Amino acid sequence: MIELLTNAEMAQADRLTIAAGVPGIDLMENAGRAIADAVMARHPPGSLICVVAGPGNNGGDGFVAARLLAGRGHRVRLLLLGDPARLAGDAAEAAKRWQGPVAAATPQALAGAAVMIDALFGAGLDRPLAGPARQMVEAINASGSPILAVDLPSGINGTTGAVMGAAVRASRTVTFFRRKVGHLLLPGRIHCGPVQVADIGIKPDVLARIQPRAVANEPALWRSQFPFPRIDGHKYSRGHAVVVSGPLSTTGAARLAARAALRAGAGLVTIASPRDALAVHAAANTAVMVRRTDGTEGLRALLADRRLNAVVLGPGGGAGRELREEVLVALAGARAVVLDADALTSFADDPQRLFAAIAARAGQPTVLTPHDGEFARLFGAQAEGAQIQSRLDRASRAARASGAIVVLKGPDTVIAHPDGRAAINQNAPPWLATAGTGDVLAGLVAGLLAQGMPAFEAAGAAVWLHGEAAAEAGPGMISEDLSEALPMVYRRLSGDAPASA
Repeated sequence: MIELLTNAEMAQADRLTIAAGVPGIDLMENAGRAIADAVMARHPPGSLICVVAGPGNNGGDGFVAARLLAGRGHRVRLLLLGDPARLAGDAAEAAKRWQGPVAAATPQALAGAAVMIDALFGAGLDRPLAGPARQMVEAINASGSPILAVDLPSGINGTTGAVMGAAVRASRTVTFFRRKVGHLLLPGRIHCGPVQVADIGIKPDVLARIQPRAVANEPALWRSQFPFPRIDGHKYSRGHAVVVSGPLSTTGAARLAARAALRAGAGLVTIASPRDALAVHAAANTAVMVRRTDGTEGLRALLADRRLNAVVLGPGGGAGRELREEVLVALAGARAVVLDADALTSFADDPQRLFAAIAARAGQPTVLTPHDGEFARLFGAQAEGAQIQSRLDRASRAARASGAIVVLKGPDTVIAHPDGRAAINQNAPPWLATAGTGDVLAGLVAGLLAQGMPAFEAAGAAVWLHGEAAAEAGPGMISEDLSEALPMVYRRLSGDAPASA
């Protein structure tokens, strides 16, 4: 269940299911039952449950939950935002089946509840909250009671994850059939709390009709293509990654990337070092090899060896003309290329030159790994209007413009393919935001590409491994810890060790 739906795609799933003969009221009854079950699991009979219902189908789910909870011995207070006479369709039928009183939704009516059920708007909200609706959202947040959101916290856009003026900060969320994009993108994910997906009677085969493009970045996406070592394998069959180093003052970034490529499973890793940094690299590396490559021609000569099948440029590289030319040299060959940091900034004044070089690669893997600042410098047009575009939109536009896999890094990293596929990551702990971790990620991507993993899947796997390694290392982690935490992550991924709680 890694598929993520937009608001429009979820509406299509509902329509297809109803057209196939499942009454809409049955879907609503199943949704309300899932909500009631979630409340029952945490709150004993006799608890006062406050259901705040909106004027649409989300409110209808709330009416069903209220009826079922009352029947199971809970005290239920049902509040409706709007005129009961204006309820229509399945929501009107659900309201008709509720035999208890319906009070107006006012902030004062929330007092004393053991739990709030937010059934105001769900994922379908398409305009900013204002007036009484916003007042209710703010009052729900201020109540101090646990909040269970129906489908999505009210005020969160299900397609973008944006806050529409104001939004409920839920303790938990129960959604239906599949998660929405807004459950994973920030700030939506912060407002959801843990998300439970309930089966309400929509068959998975509707996904073939909907063809959602976004998925959650989880092992199910890429595990079947992950390059687990083979018993008959050897270092020469697992690829040879090259990390291009910058000058003496910035060698640490290249070492971080190189060690990560080796930990990711590349059979061999070499740091391509300028003359002034050669002694530092030679003294600081053991399993990673070091080769002197002075300037563009030195790199060209090194990469003439076709066994060197993956290259990282950018970490500590020193933005400017020389690095730009080195990037073009790397892109000219039949190898995987990962561009990070200074390699991206070096093309800020001429991104089309980079994109043309990528286009000329005839399908050779290219992965760009910008953080927000680098993204804005390289993809100025795609970065404009960031406040109205989701990270998913921006990364997908950038992938199409560049012809490369784009990894837009952040707490909700997006991995986007030029063909429209995209994955959203959610396992990165907050302490991952520290110096050098991006260099490690670039190395992980290259290490997987060196072993022949397809680029989109390699990028997704690297981002996930990065997050898992950070979680394994724990608070206080620094970038050097990530590669050292990877062996335990690999053990869990391969099934040789139990997963962490």
